[in-house]
Amino acid sequence: MFYSFSFTLQLLLTLISFPLFSTTKNLPSKNMEPFELETLFKIMEALSSDQDWRISYPNPCQPGSSWPGIECKFTPTDNHFHVTRLDFGTPPNPSCHKSATFPSQIFHLPNLESIFIFQCFTQNPTTISLPPNMPLTSPLQQLSLRSNSALVGKIPPQISSLKSLQIITLSQNRLTGQIPVEIFTLTYLVHIDLSYNTLTGTIPIELGHLEKLVGLDLSYNNLTGPIPSTIGEVKALQKLDLSSNSLSGKIPDTIGKLHSLVFLALSNNRLHGNFPGGLTGLQNLQYFLMDDNPMFVPLPLEFGQLKKLQELRLSNSGYSGTIPSAYSQLTNLSSISLQNNRLSGQIPTGFANLSRVYHMNLSWNFLDGVVPFNSSFLKRLGRNLDLSGNPGLCLSPSDVNGVNVGVGVCGNSKTSSLMKPLKKSGAPLLQCSFNLLYLVNVALVFLTLHCRLCFS
Repeated sequence: MFYSFSFTLQLLLTLISFPLFSTTKNLPSKNMEPFELETLFKIMEALSSDQDWRISYPNPCQPGSSWPGIECKFTPTDNHFHVTRLDFGTPPNPSCHKSATFPSQIFHLPNLESIFIFQCFTQNPTTISLPPNMPLTSPLQQLSLRSNSALVGKIPPQISSLKSLQIITLSQNRLTGQIPVEIFTLTYLVHIDLSYNTLTGTIPIELGHLEKLVGLDLSYNNLTGPIPSTIGEVKALQKLDLSSNSLSGKIPDTIGKLHSLVFLALSNNRLHGNFPGGLTGLQNLQYFLMDDNPMFVPLPLEFGQLKKLQELRLSNSGYSGTIPSAYSQLTNLSSISLQNNRLSGQIPTGFANLSRVYHMNLSWNFLDGVVPFNSSFLKRLGRNLDLSGNPGLCLSPSDVNGVNVGVGVCGNSKTSSLMKPLKKSGAPLLQCSFNLLYLVNVALVFLTLHCRLCFS
């Protein structure tokens, strides 16, 4: 009995102690590599003064003790935690102190995949700097520096050494100079956003090398020259925003090769001339925004074949001729803006069947005839329908019902409608009014189209 009890007790002690010993032996280290840890503290000291990070978080990747704005992963090969992502500037992430400067040390973190710095550099001017001895194998995939009013200077060409980069977001800063050609050697890029800066020069033709690029936003800069024809080589492109620059010339024919394109914005440039013949190739296009360009051509019939279009904006660009009846086939259209042009003729009757439209602006053209919309259509759009500034338009008396869309009632002598036969005594006054409206309309079109050029 004694022998049996003693043996059982010994066996139990062995079983209890064995898993404890085994688990302890295989527990991962709770610390980072000393070099990486020191680099991380230097980055924090350059950016944030929320607290003494060395004292508050001596082991920033340790579970239960990690600081906000940091993500880490454990690497079994070296038995350590490594930083993979850093976020600064937006709660609950660390805020930035007034004298924060761009920390080039971020490129020395050996496993960093993403860096986000938002509204951080707002006082002291600072530039994007890369260390001369930056590791050639940096795994950085996403670089996002956004809304930093004191981030100035040029985009360093050395960014091209970050071969793993997939997303570059440098929007809403004060960056200057030309777009580095070297960026377009980063063949893994899927998204580039350089919008809302003061970048100059032309769009590099090397853009065509980025076969995986899905989104390109260069809007609100000072870019000049034509849209490069190599844009047609970026076959995966779904979003292209080049609006609010000073781009000139015609839209290249190669843009019709962008069969995946969903969003195209070219507003507020100096583009002109006829649309490319391959426009019908954009069968996935849902948004086409091209206000404020000195086009001075008829509206292209091809838009009527882009069945997925939801928003079409072509205002203030000198378009002439009639509104193509083919636009009535755009059954997915929710918004159409053709105001401040030189369009004439009647509103296509098929527009009354655009059941998804909630916004329509045809104001300040030379349209005439009876508005083809019934009372239910007029009520549905309400204030989102603007037909004002077209002295030849009028509403059928049966469709008015108190709706104000900027035109009078057909046959009503109290309106400026031309549908009612004129009396001799009233003709000169009415003709004078029409001439005045015509001149004002023309003046508005040309002033709006060219005021930017006059004051540039």
